[in-house]
Amino acid sequence: MNPGPLAHLRFPVECGRGRRYPEAPHPYRNDFQRDRDRVVHARAFRRLENKTQVFTSGISDHFRNRLTHTIEVSQIARTAARVLGLDEDLTEALALAHDLGHPPFGHAGEDELDRRMRKFGERFDHNLHALRIVEQFETRYARFPGLNLTFEVREGIVKHSRDFEPGEFPELDEYLPGLRPPVEAQLIDLCDEIAYNVADLDDGYAAGLVSVEDARRGVAKFRELDDIAAMQFPGAPERVRMHEVGRGLMDWLISGLLEATVKAARALSSVDEVRRAARLVRFSEDTAAGTAELKKLLRETVYESPSLMPARQRSVELLGELFDTLMARPEAMPLDYREDSAHEPLHRQVCDYVAGMTDRFVLKTCEQLRIG
Repeated sequence: MNPGPLAHLRFPVECGRGRRYPEAPHPYRNDFQRDRDRVVHARAFRRLENKTQVFTSGISDHFRNRLTHTIEVSQIARTAARVLGLDEDLTEALALAHDLGHPPFGHAGEDELDRRMRKFGERFDHNLHALRIVEQFETRYARFPGLNLTFEVREGIVKHSRDFEPGEFPELDEYLPGLRPPVEAQLIDLCDEIAYNVADLDDGYAAGLVSVEDARRGVAKFRELDDIAAMQFPGAPERVRMHEVGRGLMDWLISGLLEATVKAARALSSVDEVRRAARLVRFSEDTAAGTAELKKLLRETVYESPSLMPARQRSVELLGELFDTLMARPEAMPLDYREDSAHEPLHRQVCDYVAGMTDRFVLKTCEQLRIG
């Protein structure tokens, strides 16, 4: 079997920097496989089922939530890693963990928590929060706090979508600032983009926010694929044709990512060189343009849709009111949580508590506290 064009840049699991707390090897799973399984069994992972991706719960049972989105990212990333010859286990662990830190109500909820924390001279960032989850908040093991994930998975959680320099985030100085993460981690960000662009187009169409005509006007590749689907399947219903076009878009974007990444990595010969080079994972010129067109279309028709704004605004208002209420009444948070987090300032305790909630639990808590 062909080992893949980037097999020489595959991160070797036996060369990992290990865990914060040493553990004996497992008899039949390597370290990255164990990390993947620890993420899947984490409570934070299960909570993703009831966290908003784009459409809040109650509109339909068919739209993506944060968990189904994560599964889709994992599928795309595993496929890319297998084709390139990278470590599929490391890639999968990172894909499954990449959204663990998202708060309720999607990006609107993240922005609101960030606004609240800025008043105290701090920030809320879902990647940093994900690291706190796997390092501190998950309590499944008697021998250590958190999930005790490998260095490479923890590094990938905070670096998969950005680079940072020494001193930029002092709390992350152990994660090799100034250097790029392995290719497996770099894959996650663009696989995430592919997943949400194609899925949000599908959900936006199902919600009646994006028409076929909108997509044909806004995205040249959509128009090309729709013409082909109409010719191949002249009797197919429009919604079925949309699925055909969506699959075509997915294949086109993934192919563009693979081709451009292989080309960018041509001159590199080792994992160490990957760390010192510019980011390798990228779209080809045509798929980058197509991605930009998709994002513009979705921003205009879905993300900024007047029909979604009232529910989004109400969610943000509730989150802000809940934050203020818990600051004034910290005794409303569970006693064991307050005891475990007593070393943190109150605003951080409140932020972490709210960020861990599902959409549904926010609404339930607001009702109990007579908020809204």
